[in-house]
Amino acid sequence: MTRSVRRTRRMLPLAGAGVAALLALSACSGSGGSTPAKADSSDSASPKLSGTVTVFAAASLKESFKALGEQFERQHPGTEVAFNFGGSDTLAASITSGAPADVFAAASPKTMAIVTDKKGTTSAPSTFARNQLEIATLPGNPGKVASLKDLTDPKLKVVLCDKTVPCGAAAQKVLDAGGVKVTPVSYEQDVKAALNKVELKEADASLVYKTDVKSAAGKVQGVEFPESEDAINDYPIAPLKNGQNTDAAAAFIALVKSPDGQKALTRAGFLKP
Repeated sequence: MTRSVRRTRRMLPLAGAGVAALLALSACSGSGGSTPAKADSSDSASPKLSGTVTVFAAASLKESFKALGEQFERQHPGTEVAFNFGGSDTLAASITSGAPADVFAAASPKTMAIVTDKKGTTSAPSTFARNQLEIATLPGNPGKVASLKDLTDPKLKVVLCDKTVPCGAAAQKVLDAGGVKVTPVSYEQDVKAALNKVELKEADASLVYKTDVKSAAGKVQGVEFPESEDAINDYPIAPLKNGQNTDAAAAFIALVKSPDGQKALTRAGFLKP
């Protein structure tokens, strides 16, 4: 009995030492495991964006891009998105003449080519949306426009985009394909100007994009026509060499092409790329 007690007493200190060793080893192991995780988190942090990103964009993108610009500024405090909306050909000419801009979003590959042919982009353009023509009439469609051929009625005042801009080139393509000859009362320099003529009742009808009819929110009435499927425009986007804010330009383009960006464009009436 005495020998058993003595043997137990001698074993207790050894057991205590073993536990202490195990605890120390565990602590070292825990400390070593947490350090790499912390370093990984720091390494993966994206750079903070700041400053102004200047975006030259086709007039038809005005509503959707303004919404995306506000979202971008909320996501990146300290940034500002400055837009220049207009006819794609005019914007392209400004860019090739040296106008400072970070991003160009055109309404057709042809107008984007004006810039890429001068090696004005830092990477190849990518298509982010597509758009289709629609006839915009006065509310209630008093001219009873039901087809493309109805635009030949001499009683109607019809406005078209200039042939040098994407909406005008697309309009001419569908008119030629349909064998329809229209004599417009005016040619406008961008699609918003053509739409505005109908909104102000200075014209009875105009060929514009579906997105523009939708953005007019009841100020005009849209008439679809099957020939429009023959002239759907691809919209390309690219970062520019003249840009001053490379990181913000890349981030804005990423937003446009992201699921959030695509949802905003779809809501505005654009077709998926």
